[in-house]
Amino acid sequence: MIRPVTRRAVLQGAAALSLVPHLAQAESQSRTFDPKPGTWRNFEVITTVQLVDAPADATVWVPVPTVNTKWQRSLSSETSANGPPSTIETDAKSGARFVVAQFPSGSGSELKVTSRVQTMDRAIDWHATPLPPADTESPTTLKRWVQPTKLVPTDGIVRKTALQITQGAKKDVEKVHRIYDWIIVSTYREPKTRGCGLGDIRWLLETGDLGGKCADINGLFVGLCRASGVPARDAYGLRLAPSAFGYKELGSNSANLKSAQHCRSEVYLQQYGWVAMDPADVDKVMRQETSDWIKDAGHPLVVPVRKALFGGWEGNWMAYNNAVDVTLPGTPNELPFLMYPQAQSGAKRYDAYDPDNFKYTITAHEIV
Repeated sequence: MIRPVTRRAVLQGAAALSLVPHLAQAESQSRTFDPKPGTWRNFEVITTVQLVDAPADATVWVPVPTVNTKWQRSLSSETSANGPPSTIETDAKSGARFVVAQFPSGSGSELKVTSRVQTMDRAIDWHATPLPPADTESPTTLKRWVQPTKLVPTDGIVRKTALQITQGAKKDVEKVHRIYDWIIVSTYREPKTRGCGLGDIRWLLETGDLGGKCADINGLFVGLCRASGVPARDAYGLRLAPSAFGYKELGSNSANLKSAQHCRSEVYLQQYGWVAMDPADVDKVMRQETSDWIKDAGHPLVVPVRKALFGGWEGNWMAYNNAVDVTLPGTPNELPFLMYPQAQSGAKRYDAYDPDNFKYTITAHEIV
């Protein structure tokens, strides 16, 4: 069943979630979530892979961070000298980088990949002067980020929904604001979804079941922005440390990151450049931050997150890449995205969402 989008519902949602620039003072006093750009954090991220019950020689692929921006520096990635033969390769189509390692059958080899990154909080100044020419993207670059992908189309029901949500909006920031509001009002976090979800946004809209995880919710946000003519992209990455603001669902235990994968989103706004967005984490706070499912987006626990994640995010997370439809060497099929280790042994494909039986671990250490 297709869930209709009415102009009245969109406007009511926007009013209920008035994000820029005003918020009710009483709502924001109970909790803060206030990322502050300016300070770099240094992390060492270690991914260790062993294969359980490999029936034949195997290949392992481990993503490594490649994003270099004003909020992240991907410094280096290397493998241990005593591990299996490995190289670092790049998917020519998507730009994703990954370690490729060969595991001889029965060798008991262990692959250890160490990456070093610097991250920073992000927060947009909505009263900033126009973007300096040096910080603008070329039309060729921006064209890439309005194109459809296999799971994020921009036609049919996606375009119809986007046009209904943004009806009457003239500026790009207003369109994105409407879409962000609609995502929070209309979608929900579904804890039973495996991994980060698949991100098949046409299926979400056609079924009317708008539950999922970050690849689903932020993927839908990106698709609706693109269908509205606003460049947008997902950033596929990993939570590295607990949140400094006390939200347990917006951070991770750095000693065990095997289920800490998380994708975020960015939109390109003419006056501001690339701007951080993460409506999926607003949904996560509403569903999982307390034992009760918070269904009021004006709840005091939700309001600070709702405000901050429209234009910012906390630097306790790194991005691997912005890549979609990734082809790994030696495999015939594309992956919708790459932020989990992958492995193949003969006809056996290891389940990336089952790290205990894969077997892999991920840890992070902050260097102070």
